[in-house]
Amino acid sequence: MKKTLVFGASLKPNRYSNIAIHRLVDSGIETLAYGLREGEVSGVNINNNLDKISDIHTITLYINPKRQEEYYEQIISLAPKRVIFNPGTENLEFYKLLKDNGIAFEIACTLVLLSTHQY
Repeated sequence: MKKTLVFGASLKPNRYSNIAIHRLVDSGIETLAYGLREGEVSGVNINNNLDKISDIHTITLYINPKRQEEYYEQIISLAPKRVIFNPGTENLEFYKLLKDNGIAFEIACTLVLLSTHQY
């Protein structure tokens, strides 16, 4: 199974990261979440610390490119198989770093991938 980390998770129900958590859980995908505020969405705890997170297959990003910079090393150190850049998170600099570290990436929408069974 593609254990997934929703990076930039929000407690606000109208945010795409929040909707993604619900859809991932509904699809039976083991889901973890990282955000600035701790809380719970669809039975998934949102952590504000990456220290206890490991064995991630996919990281789906929901933070803008400027904010991503401070997380480059941490995301790479998690050694995911792939990173999904959702709309608004596209980042040429980060693509290169991921490629240099052998991590695949997709410029896609997690919600669309799930709804079309391409996740």
